[in-house]
Amino acid sequence: MQISVLTENHAGPFTLAEHGLSHLIEFDGKRILFDTGQTDMFLKNAGIMNIDLENIDMIVMSHGHFDHGNGLDFLSRGNLICHPDCFVKRYRRYDNSFIGLKNSKAELSDKFNLITSSELFRMSEKIYFLGEIPRLTDFESQHTNFVFENGTPDFVMDDSGIAMILREGLFIVTGCGHAGVVNTLEHAKQITGIRKIFGILGGFHLKEIGQQTKETISYIKENKVKHVMPSHCTELPALTAFYESFGIRQVKTGDIFRF
Repeated sequence: MQISVLTENHAGPFTLAEHGLSHLIEFDGKRILFDTGQTDMFLKNAGIMNIDLENIDMIVMSHGHFDHGNGLDFLSRGNLICHPDCFVKRYRRYDNSFIGLKNSKAELSDKFNLITSSELFRMSEKIYFLGEIPRLTDFESQHTNFVFENGTPDFVMDDSGIAMILREGLFIVTGCGHAGVVNTLEHAKQITGIRKIFGILGGFHLKEIGQQTKETISYIKENKVKHVMPSHCTELPALTAFYESFGIRQVKTGDIFRF
């Protein structure tokens, strides 16, 4: 398996950065574009990295936030999968700024073969789109800074990810992890029937060294996860805690991970 980091919050030596996330995943004979960031940055970095994005089997949108899906404006075709609730209008609570997708469901349906699923969707024998992730823990997804158009709380129920079955166990890729890392990993275990977690990469949506961060670290330790790679929306205090626990390094654009 190979994962190329096309968009991230932090720049590599020769690549550009923005607040967003986009990965090219190559595994099990498939090329999957996981999220597209908020601009055409993923295309620019792919060019710098000499990566061809013409022959993509599937585009996955992890959830309907601008920094994960607005890059779709710079693509014109392909298979696109996401949760059906990705297209709701959503805002930040504190300033009412719009944080949803630039393109509507109808606009994206005109360009892409759009598949929406709240259930698991198998992209290959060893690659799963996780669908809607149940919120089961009592320390994750308890509070939100987002609201819908009518002012009610938005817990980003469309948040999803990808689980891949490697010989060493499951490898999970998240966009922001709004559902919670532990909820996400437990859901991946349940739908695949595999208990061993080999690695996790992506946004963990942890901001501080509070209960959620501590519980998440404890769970990852208990499950003996070998590769722990928080990025994007995981802020410095939480990253510090993960560094102290796992010796992580910062994920940057231009990184290529092979497992």
